[in-house]
Amino acid sequence: MTAPADLAALSIDQFLPLQNAEFELKAAGAAIPLKLAKVDNVGNSGRAGGAFSLLFAAPKGAALPQAIYQVAHPALGVMEIFLVPVGPFGGGAGYQAIFT
Repeated sequence: MTAPADLAALSIDQFLPLQNAEFELKAAGAAIPLKLAKVDNVGNSGRAGGAFSLLFAAPKGAALPQAIYQVAHPALGVMEIFLVPVGPFGGGAGYQAIFT
């Protein structure tokens, strides 16, 4: 098993080209497809390159509580990301991660 990505080393530049790409979330033994719907710069922070936000769209019926989830993409590997539900989005459920 590969070690999860170092979240402190991730930058907005790694996610921008992946906008509209599919990621995979692992929860309760199931794999849920996520679409990276939006990548936004959210200002300055102690993070190199500044803070950024990722907004994911999950299929209808994918209602998950806020928590840390394993999210994977072939180009970035596996990441353990804190996702917060933000309500209905893109015909399904929206989840946001903010990196500060």
